[in-house]
Amino acid sequence: MNNGDNYKRRRKDTISDDEDSCSTDHEPKKRDLNGIITSLLLLDEQEKRDHEEQTEATNEEKSILESNHKRKTRTMLEFNTNLQYYYSEIDETDRMKRKKSRAMAASVAAATAVRQTENQSSDQQNKQSGSGQQRRLWVKDRSKAWWDECNRPDYPDDEFKKAFRMSKSTFELICEELNSVIAKEDTTLRNAIPVNQRVAVCIWRLATGEPLRLVSKRFGLGISTCHKLVLEVCSAIRSVLMPKYLHWPGEDSLRKIKEEIETISGIPNVIGSIDTTHIPIIAPKISVVAYFNKRHTERDQKTSYSITVQGVVDTRGVFTDVCIGWPGSMNDGQVLEKSALYQRANGGLLKGVWIVGTSGFPLMDWVLVPYTQQHLTWTQHAFNEKVGEIQKVAKEAFGRLKGRWCCLQKRTEVKLQDLPVVLGACCVLHNICEMRDEGIDPDLGFEVVDDEMVPEVALNSVSSMKARDAIAHNLLHHGLAGTAFL
Repeated sequence: MNNGDNYKRRRKDTISDDEDSCSTDHEPKKRDLNGIITSLLLLDEQEKRDHEEQTEATNEEKSILESNHKRKTRTMLEFNTNLQYYYSEIDETDRMKRKKSRAMAASVAAATAVRQTENQSSDQQNKQSGSGQQRRLWVKDRSKAWWDECNRPDYPDDEFKKAFRMSKSTFELICEELNSVIAKEDTTLRNAIPVNQRVAVCIWRLATGEPLRLVSKRFGLGISTCHKLVLEVCSAIRSVLMPKYLHWPGEDSLRKIKEEIETISGIPNVIGSIDTTHIPIIAPKISVVAYFNKRHTERDQKTSYSITVQGVVDTRGVFTDVCIGWPGSMNDGQVLEKSALYQRANGGLLKGVWIVGTSGFPLMDWVLVPYTQQHLTWTQHAFNEKVGEIQKVAKEAFGRLKGRWCCLQKRTEVKLQDLPVVLGACCVLHNICEMRDEGIDPDLGFEVVDDEMVPEVALNSVSSMKARDAIAHNLLHHGLAGTAFL
């Protein structure tokens, strides 16, 4: 019995020693596990704090950008309001001066005519009755031989088109459309200038960009008369022909444009291509900084001032929307925000469709632009190639616009406040020529080189970025992407 009791006691002591050793081994492991858990909690808390700080910094940066954008927009609107007010004062002053000049000229002419009638003898009157009406002394005798030659019915159509950038039939169509607006009646002092000559003066001036003194010699008219005719006809073109030949397409036309562009590029729901070009101007007397074109100044190594013409074209190169006259210091995105097209898009009229632009435009829910970051993927390269094919249509359209109407290639004598009317008339005439398949002489080709400016906000919505990625992947996976970039 004693031996059995001793054995049990020894076994009990052995078990207790084993339990003590196990508990001693578990305690360091438990401490290590607690340390790991504590570290993970601290790291998680630190990550949360970093994320909150990053979100706060992003929101602060976004608010700063928004406030800067609003301030710039407000400043630009105030500037344009002051500019319009200044121009309206100038117009009113010029109008009063012209009114006084006309009244004085009319009184002098009437007095001269009365004195001539009183001093003429009966013999002179009989002599003049056989030779026709006597030329008025106050009308300068100018040769119209060049215009009379062009106006002959048998004048070669090729020569006419070379001079006026359009065929005789197109020219006659324009004269017929404008006849009711620009036609004048004969007076006792002089005969009215015919409608076709009025239109010819305007188109020749736009097509060649010749100084008014040379236009005056060609058409046998005074310099001031030529200047007045150009503005009158341009204004008539803008008011009468623009609603007919330059307007946003209807549903049927938009559907046709979508189909044609999808056939060319494989990108669906594209209704046009947008681009911006700069028209050089003489340094304005006010707000010089607003019209200063920094990029062109750096490129040409001479001071450059300009105003912008932004337009959307269809597959034929016909303008469907234009925005004209904003200062040349504004980038493409800023001009777009000022346009009627932007207001139309905000109203929901461009939902579900795309207009393709250059990298100078921001990516928006309705503006599709190429990828611009470095190290593009194969999919992105292929997408840019297809977008470039669509954008090429707008580039070539602006090239033909400036090639036909050479007045857009150099600084003009037209006042800044009258320039939008002239530019609008050029766009309308361009559309008429394109619609009637009036080809352009290859010698008149003009390469548009307008440096693209990076927009302030390159991305306006995340959804547009996802939509662009989906289009790019669809092009590649359906075998529609090109390989020229390789």
